[in-house]
Amino acid sequence: MFSPTIRHLPVLLLLAAGCLPHDTGSTEVGIRTAKVSLFGDAGVVKDIYPSGGTFFFAPFVNDWHVYDIGLQNLAMTRGAGGAREGDDSLHFKTHDGNDISVDVTVAWHIDPAKVVYILQFVGATNQSVEEQLVRPVTRTVLRDLLNELRSEQYYDATIRFAKAELARQACNHYLEPEGVSIDQVLLGEHKFNPAYEQVIRDKTVAEQEAARLRSESEAAREQRRRELEQAKGEVNTLIEEARGEAAKRQLSADAAYFGRQRESEALLAEARAKAEGLKAQAKALSGTGGRNMVKLQVAEALRGKPIVFMPAGGGSDLRTTNMNQLLEHFGALAVAGKDVPVP
Repeated sequence: MFSPTIRHLPVLLLLAAGCLPHDTGSTEVGIRTAKVSLFGDAGVVKDIYPSGGTFFFAPFVNDWHVYDIGLQNLAMTRGAGGAREGDDSLHFKTHDGNDISVDVTVAWHIDPAKVVYILQFVGATNQSVEEQLVRPVTRTVLRDLLNELRSEQYYDATIRFAKAELARQACNHYLEPEGVSIDQVLLGEHKFNPAYEQVIRDKTVAEQEAARLRSESEAAREQRRRELEQAKGEVNTLIEEARGEAAKRQLSADAAYFGRQRESEALLAEARAKAEGLKAQAKALSGTGGRNMVKLQVAEALRGKPIVFMPAGGGSDLRTTNMNQLLEHFGALAVAGKDVPVP
């Protein structure tokens, strides 16, 4: 170990006079590497220089490294705007054997507590960390997980999101011990080979046509159900009207029957009363009063009528009398104005 003494003071002053400033931005941390150390071992200094500071070190005997610990985006796409020129998307085969390419964006950051380890074992810059660690690990993990999906599952956003989350967790399993964390994995546009794309389009058109036919069939069934319900309603209305008319006629018939029954009962009562009266009258006429009443009625009937008494004894016998001659005789007397003799 180097122990400075008074004789080293000129050297120290010379070094101090030649110190240069080193800055860290708002999302950066710094690491100093001592090439030559007067007070300790040479190598990476364990102290981490925080964000937003200015620090002075002697040149030539110190190296300075800065890491951006803010969120970094690794875009691996087939178009412009990716980390590399040309088609940098992820190419692999689906579970059912179709070739596919997927645009991927990985959001990651460096753990500030592990920048010393990163400088020693991973890379001296964010770019080197991305190229040597983040890129190969994420592409490998994503291929292993995404080729478990069948071709048609790539059209399901829910399934893609679930796989992306599994990829994030798997990547962190490997990267966090190295001082890097994956915040998000975004799966962008996917593209199959042209032949399969045409198959997918044809299948989509067929499914849309099938869905349209199903919709029309369902609409037709619904229309038939509505018409059936309407017909049922009309039939039920007619049935209720018929029931109402039948009930009305039944009430009318019941009323007529009740009226006839009352009339019959009245006639029967009247007939019974008359019969009782005749019975009582016959009973009254069967005695002495009845005979007298008969005599009286006979007398009333004979009032004003001529009465001829025929002899019933002596030489006259009614059974041998010529009634025609007798009547002619009486008639002649009447015409002549003579009184009819009374025997």
